[in-house]
Amino acid sequence: MKEKEYFVQREVLDEIRLDEVAQKGTWSVKPTLGERVKESLRCSGPRLKHILLSWIPVLGWLPRYSFRENAIGDLISGCSVGIMHLPQGMAYALLASLRPVFGLYTSLYPVLVYFIFGTSRHISIGTFAVISIMIGSVTERLAPDSNFIVNGTNGTEIVNLDERDAYRVQIACSLTVLAGIFQILLGVVRFGFVVTYLSEPLVRGYTTGSACHVCVSQLKYLFGVAPSRFTGPLSLIYIIAATIITHFCGLTDKYYIDVVGEIPSGLKAPRAPDATLFSKVLGDAFAVAIVGYAINISLGKTFALKHGYKVDSNQELVALGLSNTVGGFFQCYSVTSSLSRSLVQESTGGKTQVAGLISSIIVLITVLKIGSLFEDLPKAVLSTIVFVNLKGMFKQFMDVPSLWKTNKVDLLVWLVTFTSTILLNLDLGLAVSIGFSMLTVIFRTQLPHYSILGNVPGTDLYLDTEKYKEAKEIPGIKIFRSSTTIYYTNAEMYLEVLQEKSGIEIGKLLTAKKKQQAKQKRKQEKEKKKAKKEEKKQKKAVKHLPNGTFSLKESEINKRKVSEETNGQRQGNGVAANGLSKGRVNWAYQPDTTISESDSDTGCHGDDSITQVSHHSDEEKGKASGSGTHSIILDISTTSFVDSVTVKTLKNIFRDFGEVDLEIYLAGCQACVVEQLETAGFFSESIPKSRLFVTVHDAVLHILNKLGQKDFMLDMSCNTQM
Repeated sequence: MKEKEYFVQREVLDEIRLDEVAQKGTWSVKPTLGERVKESLRCSGPRLKHILLSWIPVLGWLPRYSFRENAIGDLISGCSVGIMHLPQGMAYALLASLRPVFGLYTSLYPVLVYFIFGTSRHISIGTFAVISIMIGSVTERLAPDSNFIVNGTNGTEIVNLDERDAYRVQIACSLTVLAGIFQILLGVVRFGFVVTYLSEPLVRGYTTGSACHVCVSQLKYLFGVAPSRFTGPLSLIYIIAATIITHFCGLTDKYYIDVVGEIPSGLKAPRAPDATLFSKVLGDAFAVAIVGYAINISLGKTFALKHGYKVDSNQELVALGLSNTVGGFFQCYSVTSSLSRSLVQESTGGKTQVAGLISSIIVLITVLKIGSLFEDLPKAVLSTIVFVNLKGMFKQFMDVPSLWKTNKVDLLVWLVTFTSTILLNLDLGLAVSIGFSMLTVIFRTQLPHYSILGNVPGTDLYLDTEKYKEAKEIPGIKIFRSSTTIYYTNAEMYLEVLQEKSGIEIGKLLTAKKKQQAKQKRKQEKEKKKAKKEEKKQKKAVKHLPNGTFSLKESEINKRKVSEETNGQRQGNGVAANGLSKGRVNWAYQPDTTISESDSDTGCHGDDSITQVSHHSDEEKGKASGSGTHSIILDISTTSFVDSVTVKTLKNIFRDFGEVDLEIYLAGCQACVVEQLETAGFFSESIPKSRLFVTVHDAVLHILNKLGQKDFMLDMSCNTQM
């Protein structure tokens, strides 16, 4: 099959010429602040409708609900998910250290709220193992059994379970309401992107570590033991140890089966949370808010991508926040979407959140009428339900070999997150995980890949010379590129690697130039003194001659003085004896005062390729470094923004390299970066915009044309192979 070809013919474009050709406008397409404020305050029918539909999505899709297409699927899906809500709600309530009935409440109210305000059609809101265990760690920390011990009969001490459980409900509700307020505020200020800082490896490692906590918390129900509760770092290890010792050493005198217990019929009236607890659960509430939203939006976007619709990340924050806030007033604890229930809701034919509405009706019927049927359900059965539902989370251990093959940095994030969650508990583990994830981002930007680019013969492509054999450096021109944005954390390294890769140590060259200039200045002063002495001698000779017999006129003496000074100047600057200039001399590279060179023409090989280019002053420039470099092109196409440190660094590069007669050019600069450079006052007489080119190839052609190397310029209408 014949290779495809394309032809390009255009002039070399620097930034100034690009503005002319592309007709860059100075107008602003963005409205001003005043216009935005005025628009936000404007009231009209269409605007009011748009606001209502954006904040209350159910008004948009429910009136257009198709019973023929969706009703049967939503009914079957709702019944299936509702049946799952019952055992999961009661089982996960135990994880939160609450009575099972509160799990049923949590499977009712928040689902109804999300039905009104949510934007995902397939996720199932309600109890979730990870969030439940996070709530449980707070309730048991603030309301341990030791705080509710009372004297029993025969001098024994017993725990007042009713008082303890009532206080734990207050803690859980206060935490839930506060977490909901955080989520609403973040959604209102359009801060939904915050979850992007929780990478997928972090979320999966965190949920896997949380699943281990969940499993350990269920051992006491599974084996029928009651070990002391430990909290804080390494608490997981103490739980495990206490359970094993208690069970296998026979430390309990009486074995009995613990059951669910009383499930009161009916619904309880709403009650305001205890605001005095907010200060005690502030950090935990924020962690619950972020983790709950991260799980919710990840599942929501997964199903939206699969079924071709859009999930609004900010509205999801508001919907989840309202579900938690309203639920907290009805003695519910924090909710998020469940993977197992969401998969059932989607796989059984669910099309809209009507399925969630139907599932909540089933839970409501259970709470009102048939809750008593579950009173004798053993808690061991609920713990097995928890274990079964954690199967998907434990499958995430398969991420380890997969990440080992694909991305070891992501693997490290996963392992650190999992380990810190296991050892430091859920709150500290999350903080450590986020901090470590941020560090990996910083290190990646601080340690980018730097490369010297070379031209691929017959093309306008410039590739890394270390990775592509056919990429050839253009003699006298160094093309330098960083793989990431240049900003304050890596700007210093950028300058250091530029000198290392180009073979030009700017510090040494500047020092050498200063020494040479000082030497030249001393020589010129010496020549001036010598000329003055000669002038005095000539004047004395004139005075002693007889009147009217001047051998030298005063004007001739002055001419000779000027001539001698000029010759001295030329000799110091490396001008040949015949007085004809052989080109500009770079004193930083040229320690000698005499210059010998021969101009040589070298032909190019291949299809109009730039392979051999020589410059008549290459031998002069670079004797000190051996590089022969006269021009440097900085490819900054990967830079997406510039800060003040970047601007200063680039200015210093232009100044310092210019001091040793090296020309610096920029290439591939994005339009937004050009605007930022203009705002920062980067361009000036010493750094004109004509030094900024559209592509690296434009810059190369400009340099070659400037140096008179037209024979070696790549033809603009060349045949470029694809």
